[in-house]
Amino acid sequence: MSGSDALRRFMFEDFPVRGEIVRMDQSWRAALERQHYPPAVRAVLGEAMAAVVLLASTLKFDGSLTLQIQGEGDLHLLVAQCGSNLAVRGLAKWKGEDPRGSLAELTGGGRLAITIERNKDGERYQGIVLASGDSLAGCLETYFAQSEQLPTRIWLAANGHSAAGMLLQQLPGRAASGEDADGWQRAGILADTVSADELLGIDAVELLRRLFHEEDLRLADRREVVFRCSCTRQRVESALRLLGRAELSELLSAEGRIEVRCEFCNQGYALDTVDVEQLLADEGLLPQASDQLH
Repeated sequence: MSGSDALRRFMFEDFPVRGEIVRMDQSWRAALERQHYPPAVRAVLGEAMAAVVLLASTLKFDGSLTLQIQGEGDLHLLVAQCGSNLAVRGLAKWKGEDPRGSLAELTGGGRLAITIERNKDGERYQGIVLASGDSLAGCLETYFAQSEQLPTRIWLAANGHSAAGMLLQQLPGRAASGEDADGWQRAGILADTVSADELLGIDAVELLRRLFHEEDLRLADRREVVFRCSCTRQRVESALRLLGRAELSELLSAEGRIEVRCEFCNQGYALDTVDVEQLLADEGLLPQASDQLH
């Protein structure tokens, strides 16, 4: 694990603003090993994966956060998902050899959905905004303004080697007499000076020191970020069971086996006739005894 694959949370001591900064090197490159993305698509996917790490790190329960963009443009599907354990994965689907443009142009003015799911009971919450802005960061700021009603600023960057992001959020209910009322505005102005190269190339602690050297920050312990897919053979088999005997038999007759490949991690799963029969037996979908006698 690369030492830079980590998230750091921080708090301004003198005014009610919290922040997070993430940098992914090895984990981002692991995602790129699964698929060759055109530069513009790669940039948005990297930014999305950095963003979901920032957002998922605030989950107070065992669960996951998924960012999904769908549209009619060349970039017609993007999914980035991160668990509360900071295991992240992502994929994108596009048309054409080298799509270009702003986020709105790439997606054809699609929709951006944020879905939060609790693992224990499957409870889900979803918020949706238009992917009509120039950047993913701008769309996410709109999402927070509309869905969460929390003043939030986000900076994102990605290239072929690293993906990174930073978030600032004004905390409700912490204002007290004597606290710096201009702190939120000042923190945003200082953070706006950060460049993509700095986000991608400078250690998080050093970057925070450069940006906010006149402020008192409280820095939390680092949390490691990893690329990890949640696909398993058991999940694949559960999905195949839903197809039923007739469709599974048709798939088997074509190739003699059923092959399923995870789009997130490119892991392949193969089932032959014996595997499928066992699968159906476990589900109680074997032919009736009368059918076996003929």
